[in-house]
Amino acid sequence: MITIKNRDELKKYLNKDKDLILPKENITLEFTITRDDVRNIECRNLVACKDDKYFDINAGNINALNIYARNIDALNINAENIDAENIDARNINARNINAWNIDAWNIYARNIDALNINAENINARNIDARNIDALNIYAENIIAWNISYYAFCTSYTSIKCKSWVKRYEKGKDPICLDGELIIDETERNLNK
Repeated sequence: MITIKNRDELKKYLNKDKDLILPKENITLEFTITRDDVRNIECRNLVACKDDKYFDINAGNINALNIYARNIDALNINAENIDAENIDARNINARNINAWNIDAWNIYARNIDALNINAENINARNIDARNIDALNIYAENIIAWNISYYAFCTSYTSIKCKSWVKRYEKGKDPICLDGELIIDETERNLNK
């Protein structure tokens, strides 16, 4: 376990390209890092926290088994688990994502639990969100309050939501291959 308390300590671990590459290490950052501090991060587990106060991570690419931070802003994120308040990335590849807000071009995940998702493409096994705004959505199960998409919203089993809207006139209505589309106006029934 490596704990980095400030920028001066961080510099000791950076290579000449300002990359933090320690693939077998668990790293705790006790301050907010920016792209001026580090370009890419690769480690086993990445935590940006001190005394239960979470900090922001802003880097080019992040590769880690688990990431815990307040806000994550990166070009590409590859992780098994991501737990953050806000995630802003071009591409997210993860097993589990737990966040308030996700803004990304492409999301590939097993499970997504979020308040708001804004993405170009979402590919996931399970999506549980209040609001989803995407170009295309492909998932095994979708539970959401509101779904907005451009052309396709496809689920292998079921889609349960309060409302859905396609934004392209030639777009297709939501498709459920083995289940059904359930429109439920009552908020309390969505999580059943």
